[in-house]
Amino acid sequence: MTGEEHMTREELRNTLFELADAGYKEFNDKLVPGTGVTIGVRIPKVRETARKAAKGEFRRLLTELLEAPEDSLYQEERMTVGMIIGYAAMDFEERTEWLDRYIPRINSWAVCDCGNSTMKFFLKEQERGFAYVCGWLKSRKEYELRFAVVTLMEYFTNETYIDRLLEIYAGIRHEGYYVKMAAAWAVSVCYVKFPEKTLALLKKESEETGGLEDWTHNKAIQKIRESRRVPEGEKEMLNRLKRKLQREGRENM
Repeated sequence: MTGEEHMTREELRNTLFELADAGYKEFNDKLVPGTGVTIGVRIPKVRETARKAAKGEFRRLLTELLEAPEDSLYQEERMTVGMIIGYAAMDFEERTEWLDRYIPRINSWAVCDCGNSTMKFFLKEQERGFAYVCGWLKSRKEYELRFAVVTLMEYFTNETYIDRLLEIYAGIRHEGYYVKMAAAWAVSVCYVKFPEKTLALLKKESEETGGLEDWTHNKAIQKIRESRRVPEGEKEMLNRLKRKLQREGRENM
């Protein structure tokens, strides 16, 4: 696809079905349950399709997908929307306008994270990007909040923003599993890049003293200890910082 050629939603769907893998669909449906219908296309193939669509007159396709009835979208179509927003040539203002329409339609961690991974424009738009993403931290919807946390982790874990990120993660209070997992993941990334600053957060004994929410605290330590980039001696020290959870079974949530 070149120039201003337009891929329609029907053409996109036909392409995705041609790329379907029945075995992968079965695996994916178990990995990401309860999030609507899937076609069964491996992520690299979805990316390849999104790149082709992004080179054409992508705005009409995005509009078709974003105006489609919620229950009519396949998981791979949702992913394609996020990827096109990341891949296509447009300015920051236009990207955020599309994001405003796309983010509320995220319905799984896979759609969230796969779309997010293409949004490297945030690396070039740090100040405006940070302000934009922080606006989504106000949401109480699980996947909107996960999008914000994963985006901050992916594109803003640097010297300029580390202190603010740790403060943000410490302040997250949401019962959604995929929000808590994102926060724990993000803290583990902070530890690998900024161990001293992150350790200071992990040494806080409770939420009341400015620490992470209990479950997230323990899960973050678990993820740090699973990293090959963390020395064994530090892993033992971190294990001693885990909190005992009051309600039986919470640690295995």
